Amino acid sequence: MSAKKARRPKAPARGKRAKPKKRSRPLPPEYNILLTATLCLLALGAVMVFSASSTTRILQNGGLSDSAFYLKRTLLFGAVGLTIMWFASRHGLRVIRELTPLLLGASIFLLMAVLVAGTEVNGATRWLGGGFLQIQPSELTKVALILYGADLLARKPKRARSLEGMMPFLLVVGASCLLIMLQPDMGTTMVICFSVAATLVAAGARPVDLGKIALVIGGLALLMAVVEPYRMARLTSFLNPAADASGTGFQAAQAKIALGSGGIFGDGLGNGVQKAFYLPEAHTDMITAVIGEELGFVGIAGVVGLFAMFGYAGLKTAQKAKDSYAKILVAGLTSLVLVQATINLFAVMGMAPLTGVPLPFVSYGNSSLMATLLAVGLILNVARGGTAKAARASTPTRAGKLRAIDGGRSPARQGRNRADGARKAKGGGGGGGNRGARRARHGGRRRASG
Repeated sequence: MSAKKARRPKAPARGKRAKPKKRSRPLPPEYNILLTATLCLLALGAVMVFSASSTTRILQNGGLSDSAFYLKRTLLFGAVGLTIMWFASRHGLRVIRELTPLLLGASIFLLMAVLVAGTEVNGATRWLGGGFLQIQPSELTKVALILYGADLLARKPKRARSLEGMMPFLLVVGASCLLIMLQPDMGTTMVICFSVAATLVAAGARPVDLGKIALVIGGLALLMAVVEPYRMARLTSFLNPAADASGTGFQAAQAKIALGSGGIFGDGLGNGVQKAFYLPEAHTDMITAVIGEELGFVGIAGVVGLFAMFGYAGLKTAQKAKDSYAKILVAGLTSLVLVQATINLFAVMGMAPLTGVPLPFVSYGNSSLMATLLAVGLILNVARGGTAKAARASTPTRAGKLRAIDGGRSPARQGRNRADGARKAKGGGGGGGNRGARRARHGGRRRASG
């Protein structure tokens, strides 16, 4: 044996206990389903944006354009959006609730700025800036309105039980929709209306009140369609696209051709024909038609399945939420994503009017992508058990510290205990001593009689 004594591990000092290791809780299945569906849709979107845009980029300018232009921008802003999603999933719920008034005010200000200094594209003024830094304020507005509604209805739940209580929320939504309609952008207005309705349902609004709101919105929509003939033509062209296949029904007719030529398994990735100048803006709101042509019915079914997974996990998360704010917020944001997907899919398949609504996560659109990933991050935060009150609840108050030191007794109770102890000492044990004497006398009698 070695002369050196083997070193023994030092015993822990008396009075100091080893701290137990914190075991991380397993993430709920809803969290994993949401994350999986989101990442799969993002990956599919990057592939399909490149497939839908590369052909037209090559055919433009004699082949001098960069065929991967939209793919590079999608990957860049997708990375920024994923960073936003990660931060929101970790710390975003409490922060975003505190910043809701600022976000709402900024979104309305930007909507007004678009009308003054916006960039016009294809007859619509919906963007601010130009070139690399171009944003669409209406995408931020969609998320900001859901945040505002969830905060307002969670602070005073009785607001959702009457039209008068909901009126502040409805007025802000109405003003925002009016500014968006002036751009004009009817598709985003429809998305906001359906998403706000889902938020009100989650907050406990009465069906009667929702019916009255729907009647008012329907009347205003009909009035706007009558005032602008092109809106009426777009709303009715989906019923019979062949009646004006070279005019208002051109996009709908070409989308049906793309879906029909794809069949069950599609023509193969990159082999689509309709995207080459037959489908206007194929990489944005008509990307579903490209998926149908190149990946067939199987590709469309896969997209629908991923959104079904997203919707199930999102609504399940809302059901399990720990407080009313998280419940209303998750229900509204999940509905926001599902409403956009439903309108886009129905429009491309000829079951709804074409209103320019992009397919979430898949269509090209930097502002839409980042706003949607912010919404997903907040849903993931709630799915992992986060609440807007988590930080406040974890901060011990002074009274809490005193109760913890004294074994859970409040200062007032400690004072009463000290006073009782003083009275007992002064009276020779007080009631306790008298009870002891009585027990001794009874015991003595029993022994004597025995």
